Amino acid sequence: MPRVRDFLTIGTLPAGPLSAITDVPGVRVGHVSLREGDLRTGVTAVVPHGGNLHRQKVTAAAAVLNGYGKSAGLMQIEELGSVESPILLTSTLNVPRVADALITYMMGQDPEIGVKETVNPVVLECFDGYLSDAPARAVGEDHVLAAVAAAREGPVEVGCVGAGVGMRCLGFKSGIGGASRVLAEPGFRLGVLVVPNFGFPGDLIVDGVAVGREMTAVAQPSERGSCVFVVATDAPLSALDLRRIAWRCFLGMARTGAISGHTSGDLAVAFSTNARQEPQGREVLNLLFRAAVEASEEAILDALFAAETTTGRHGHVMPALPISETIEILKRHQTPKQRT
Repeated sequence: MPRVRDFLTIGTLPAGPLSAITDVPGVRVGHVSLREGDLRTGVTAVVPHGGNLHRQKVTAAAAVLNGYGKSAGLMQIEELGSVESPILLTSTLNVPRVADALITYMMGQDPEIGVKETVNPVVLECFDGYLSDAPARAVGEDHVLAAVAAAREGPVEVGCVGAGVGMRCLGFKSGIGGASRVLAEPGFRLGVLVVPNFGFPGDLIVDGVAVGREMTAVAQPSERGSCVFVVATDAPLSALDLRRIAWRCFLGMARTGAISGHTSGDLAVAFSTNARQEPQGREVLNLLFRAAVEASEEAILDALFAAETTTGRHGHVMPALPISETIEILKRHQTPKQRT
């Protein structure tokens, strides 16, 4: 499975060993993919830690650039500054069913839910109806429970898996992407997982080069949005500073050619695995902001580089990004950070 980091070095900060959200210790990711018949869909679970999330909440924040979306749970994140469930990503019309299944999972984790307390399920979404039978709303409770159960530390599968099975971006097949950055001093780590499903054919930018304008491939249909990010860090940040980091994801998104169109649901949820909340100085905050921008840009490109040509419902075909042609275009522009 090719990854963008096999070909290019994006940005200036060093990546973690996996270049994934799981470079932040304790964070887990699991996928369930559905590819039967007309289905090209799935669900991805990001689990902040292996304990009881309802009782050991993580500090969190959300940012919404363009609010054309059907996500669940953002209002309480905004109000209380915490996340108390796994964060699930899926297709738009599946959000209510996935949220219901996530409640079932959480009730099994903590018997106080529904008796003494409620729970805030967090579900993010992008629409995969071009390639998948979205009205079937096929992701059910068994799939959600399996995705959470499959969540593991270590390498994260990227490309056409989980919530990324039916996604497309900037005229090409997309999927799940990931990246991370490490701050040499004081050693904090920041990781991003993204589902990019946005953009217009011809707008793709790779490492500052407008490669989409020079592609020979036939243009594919424009997407109708969206892009969702999950950001994890072990820096001891407040919800206010996490919100500021979440907003920087959209700068990385813009670097790839996004305009956040009219029907785009572009949002980010950022959390810290550190139980402390400590004010950070200007230098550290700027490094964290840079980390979020660079990792978000790389994660989107990662989803494109890792995806495979996919045929979906009604015979719709989304081609994979032609990596060789992309690299040749970058060579013509003498991109300095190309890997050999």
